[in-house]
Amino acid sequence: MGRSVLGFWQHTFSTAVLYGSLALFTSILHNVFLLYYVETFVSVYKIDKVSFWVGETVFLIWNSFNDPLFGWLSDRSFLSSPQSGSPITNSEVVLRRLKALSTSGPLFALSFLAFWVSWARPGLQFLLCLCLYDGFLTLVDLHHSALLADLAVSASDRTRLNFHCSVFSALGSASVFLSYSFWNKEDFYSFRLFCIALAAFSVVGFLFVSHVLQHHFQKEVLVRRAEAQTLKELTVDLGSPAHSDKPVTIAQYLRQLSRHRNFMWFASMNLVQVFHCHFNSNFFPLFLEHLLSDNISASTGSVLLGISFIAPHLNNLYFLTLCQRYGVYQVIRWLFILKLGLSVAMLLAGADHIYLLCIFIASNRVFTEGTCKLLKLVISDLVDEDFVINRRQQAASALLFGMVALLTKPGQTFAPLIGTWLLCVYTGYDIFERQPVKDSLVSVPDTASGLGTPPLRLGCFYMLVFVPITCALLQLAAWSRFTLHSRKLQGIKTLRQGSQQGHLIDVKAI
Repeated sequence: MGRSVLGFWQHTFSTAVLYGSLALFTSILHNVFLLYYVETFVSVYKIDKVSFWVGETVFLIWNSFNDPLFGWLSDRSFLSSPQSGSPITNSEVVLRRLKALSTSGPLFALSFLAFWVSWARPGLQFLLCLCLYDGFLTLVDLHHSALLADLAVSASDRTRLNFHCSVFSALGSASVFLSYSFWNKEDFYSFRLFCIALAAFSVVGFLFVSHVLQHHFQKEVLVRRAEAQTLKELTVDLGSPAHSDKPVTIAQYLRQLSRHRNFMWFASMNLVQVFHCHFNSNFFPLFLEHLLSDNISASTGSVLLGISFIAPHLNNLYFLTLCQRYGVYQVIRWLFILKLGLSVAMLLAGADHIYLLCIFIASNRVFTEGTCKLLKLVISDLVDEDFVINRRQQAASALLFGMVALLTKPGQTFAPLIGTWLLCVYTGYDIFERQPVKDSLVSVPDTASGLGTPPLRLGCFYMLVFVPITCALLQLAAWSRFTLHSRKLQGIKTLRQGSQQGHLIDVKAI
């Protein structure tokens, strides 16, 4: 009976659809985490400033180094040259990743629950919850992202996989719409029940989808092994090779990566991108409260919040069609220019245009998050380039995703730290004290109305526009040095497909 059910799901949904559905079980939890974890510990658990900064600093270190650590543990056996050892097929690699997801996915969902119940001193709980949650999130994200590079090489197949991820991530953003109805700092009980329901759904989803996919690829592995055994029996034994390269050490791998110029320029750009994405998420409620709350209803704020989370995924469906036509590099460059143009226009318009502010606050997050959704395609291309220039036995996709995270995830921790520091220094408003400093550094009169503009509101507005302007300028400078696009990218893909002919998986066929 069980096998017939699995067979039904395999024939009903393609591998691309099942792969994309894994994004749903992550996004429904992570969107809620990003939006509420800072507010929960600051406003509900009353964490003190020192504990908050200590927790974020330790989290910065753990958050950066667990990605390459888990990536190395996962992919170290792939770093030898093609001549050393027997080749590992892509089906076996995919099966390894799915087995890891079937374990780490449910544990990630359970770690999410630890935030919403007070079970220790706020400072200790903050530190332990962040590290535990990010550890399991890293395992899930690394293996899921690596599957994008392992399942296919061609741009069209990877775009198709990413398309399904965007669809399911958009569905996962529904948790943001619902969360606003349950969120209440004074009465946390309903919100806790809501989080328990989300986590239960995620656990069941991870277990079911990973099991269905494992069942399929186990059959494919058996077919590949049978083919290899037949080939071995038909081949004349010429004895052991005279020379076998040793596996690559971590020091050698780091030297190889340091010479990978496109990787370094991409990491520089992505560090700024990660910072900006998390800055928008962490301070979105603050911008709503101090820039718009007096002029829009609570229901409008809820809709604006929900749109800002779901629209990036829907927009990404359009961006992916542009990527197929113009290439990922060009589309990302256009998004940087658009971010810069919109921010400058908002700065010139000023803080008194409420409807423009609503549009800008939402669009700023939409286009920034939209860019993030495309970056996995670029990292997958870097996996191909790393495979070709270093003559890997198998593409070390999880490890390279982990190394990208090592250099870029500090932006996730810098976002709340720099944001709260800028707000305090510039406006005198300390979110921990809940009392603005009397001698504020900003008190600019509004010449149009003749009234003094509230320092906090003006400070929030300048944070809102100057952060994306600065980020866009830095990203355009780094992105102009990235050369893995157009003819060079096509040449790299041709070389990888030629090297692994017969071992790659045809996504469309399954």
